[in-house]
Amino acid sequence: MTATRPAITASMTLLDTVHAHPATEAVFRSRDEQAGVCLLCSALFETIGAVAVAHGLDLDALLDDLNRAIALPRARD
Repeated sequence: MTATRPAITASMTLLDTVHAHPATEAVFRSRDEQAGVCLLCSALFETIGAVAVAHGLDLDALLDDLNRAIALPRARD
């Protein structure tokens, strides 16, 4: 049995991540206060890894939360 790679990695930009997985927007917004800026406003074209370093965010926790967000079933309209 092979382990699957996470769908979201540190090398992805915030824009690419939110575009491919809209559920991740809430995860980024939940980090705005800690970062001191709106991440999606100020770092949309940066990689997740670069944003974590620049704003003192725990990269592993952020990636875990992002991948968990896309693993959850979406609510039906």
